[in-house]
Amino acid sequence: MPAAPAAARRPVALTIAGSDSGGGAGIAADLKCFEAHGVWGTCAVVAVTAQNTVGVQDFATLPPALVRAQIASVAGDIGVDAAKTGMLGSAELVEAVAAAVREAGIDRLVVDPVFVSKHGDALLADDAVAALVATLLPLAKVVTPNLPEAGRLVGSEVDSRPAMEDAARALVDLGAGVAMVKGGHLAGRDSPDCLLAAGGEPVWLEGPRIAGRHTHGTGCVLSAAICAELARGMDPLDACVAARHFCRRAIAAGVDLGSGVGPVDPGWQREI
Repeated sequence: MPAAPAAARRPVALTIAGSDSGGGAGIAADLKCFEAHGVWGTCAVVAVTAQNTVGVQDFATLPPALVRAQIASVAGDIGVDAAKTGMLGSAELVEAVAAAVREAGIDRLVVDPVFVSKHGDALLADDAVAALVATLLPLAKVVTPNLPEAGRLVGSEVDSRPAMEDAARALVDLGAGVAMVKGGHLAGRDSPDCLLAAGGEPVWLEGPRIAGRHTHGTGCVLSAAICAELARGMDPLDACVAARHFCRRAIAAGVDLGSGVGPVDPGWQREI
C-alpha cells in the first residue's frame, strides 16, 4: 500500500508581546488571529498583564535573557516565517528582542509600537522609544503606528493627513520597509490609513469609521493579520491591505464582554 503523501508544512508566525488576561489583546489576540489565517502561531512572552475590559491593573516584564531564549527556541527548531512585536515594556527588552530577531535571521518582522493600552495605561517606558527607533525599526518589514505612536517615533505631532504622510516618510527613512500610519485618531467620520513603501509614494486606504465601542485589541489584530499574510508569502503592501480588510470585519464583530471596552473578534469568519 503506498504511503500517504506528507502533509504540507503550515506557515509559522511568531508573536513577541505581552499577555492579556482578558483575552482581547496581546498574545491572546495574536494567536487567535494567526489561527483564523491558517497559520501556526508561536509566541515569546515579554510581559504578563492583569487586564480586563476596564484597564490594566498591573503588569510585570520577564528577564531579557528569557525572552531571547524563547525566540531562539522557536526559531531554532520550528522555524519562523514571519514575526511581530507588540508590548515590549523597556529599553532592555527592546534591545534584547532586536538582537534575538537578528540572530534568528527573521527577515519578515512587523513592529507594532505599543506605547499605551486602549484604556490609556502606559506599556512602554519613555527611554525605550529611542531604543525602538535605533534597534527595531531598521529590522521592520512593516511598522504600524497609530497617530500618537507615530508622533513619538518621529518627534513631531501627527494630527492631519499631510502630517501622516510626513511621518510615514520619516519612518521609512529610519529603516522600515513599509510604514502604515493608522488614522483612527483623526477627527471626523472617516478612518483613513496612510501606506508608504520605501522608494514609493503614499497610498491612502479609505473607509468610514466603524460604529461600535468594542475596539480593544484593534492594533494587535491588524499587525497580527499582516504578520500572518507575510508568513503565507504575501507582498508587504498587499498584506497591509488584506489585513486592514480583516481588521475592519473584526471591529464590526466586536464582542460585548465585561463592563468596559470589549475586544474585536479575530474569529469573525466563523459566523459566515
